[in-house]
Amino acid sequence: MLPGWIQRARDKWHYRGTARPSFADDPGPGQESVWDYPRPPALVPDPREVRVRASGELLARTVRSVRILETASPPTFYLPPEDIRRDALRPTTESSFCEWKGETQYWSTLDSAEVIAWSYPEPLPGFEALAGWFSFYPGRVDCTVDGIRVEPQPGGFYGGWVTPELSGPFKGAPGSEAW
Repeated sequence: MLPGWIQRARDKWHYRGTARPSFADDPGPGQESVWDYPRPPALVPDPREVRVRASGELLARTVRSVRILETASPPTFYLPPEDIRRDALRPTTESSFCEWKGETQYWSTLDSAEVIAWSYPEPLPGFEALAGWFSFYPGRVDCTVDGIRVEPQPGGFYGGWVTPELSGPFKGAPGSEAW
């Protein structure tokens, strides 16, 4: 059973993917609305090629990513540890807590203190499949999905990957705190 404070944080979410709010954009052909994503988030395998580069150096390449689909947010792509250049990363002392996935471990490159990635060493129940997998901030490193450059989720805190197949608006922009 989860501690009460985690359940209270989960219960605060108004939108849960069951109905789009009136301000949601209508998805175009070939698009999916982030407002149709569920809460709790869904883990969905994605076979497209994902590449991550920092200062031109390839840090990761995979065709075995998992997208986390969570209401109001662009998907976050998680990459298996076997497909990450771990020798180019170092853990930082920073962390945060997600009411769905648990406590994070943040990562930077060897030559910078800027956080560029995170992982969940011991995810909460329901998200155990993410243990040790990495996600990267597309606003801090170059991320591509099938050769298409990823745009960062608005706001800087969240790590969603904005790709052309998405319609929003996306959580993270000013005024979206209550979503």
